[in-house]
Amino acid sequence: MRILGIDPGSRITGFGVVNVLRNGRLQYVASGCVRAPKGDIAARLKAVYDGVTEVIRTYQPTMFAIEKVFMARNADSALKLGQARGAAIAAGANLELPVSEYTALQIKRAVVGQGAADKRQVQHMVRALLELSGTPQADAADALACAVCHAHHANGAGALVRPRARRRRSLRRLPR
Repeated sequence: MRILGIDPGSRITGFGVVNVLRNGRLQYVASGCVRAPKGDIAARLKAVYDGVTEVIRTYQPTMFAIEKVFMARNADSALKLGQARGAAIAAGANLELPVSEYTALQIKRAVVGQGAADKRQVQHMVRALLELSGTPQADAADALACAVCHAHHANGAGALVRPRARRRRSLRRLPR
């Protein structure tokens, strides 16, 4: 399974591609950013759509995961982010990829272990989990984290490495 993770933005959209190997380990494939030009929103949305389409055609993912929009203090920023997210989703849907969505809280919990993690913690854990030689740029790290989150939540994820289940002690007393 090859997963494309997207961290949407109206100016910078991060992308990260990981493979889920047969043994359940994650393998880094690629990451980077799609940069939209300054100017009107239509040109920026087209750049996001075209950039994500190019990433999909280049890396041939089988799954598409994207961060859900959160409500920001600035409504205008939230609307622009939602539009950029829609352009990215449209690119994936147009190329018939199944699209999964995760909140920032879900992504941070899957990667760092807590939802209140900051950008540096996410970057550090992505670097460690994917055994990268350097720290990825913040938007690319967020996209890789989204892909890692999907790897842990994917349907049919029985092949993924999971922590060992704790043995539950029976509350019933055995006869003596």
